Amino acid sequence: MSKARLVITAVIVEGRSPSEVARSYGVARSWVYALVARYRTEGDLAFEPRSRRPKTSPNATDPDTLELIDRLRNELTAAGLDAGADTIRWHLEHHHQRVVHPTTI
Repeated sequence: MSKARLVITAVIVEGRSPSEVARSYGVARSWVYALVARYRTEGDLAFEPRSRRPKTSPNATDPDTLELIDRLRNELTAAGLDAGADTIRWHLEHHHQRVVHPTTI
């Protein structure tokens, strides 16, 4: 049984206070309140683990730049030239005025 299920059960079924449950399970009181609120709105889905992945990434590479990288790779490969990250980076910087780290390519 997950800790979230134990916490929610202790508050909802057993009727214990969130502060008491937080102390007995060694978790933050705010987390207990968040779990109980989630259970009241979502029901049993509150027991499912959630992704910790961020919804947005401000440092993400522009989709146009990614498309340009793919196009350059295809053009260089079709011409029989090197299509490695350093070569594509050079083309991006000198022909398209875009600076991208080689690990992005």
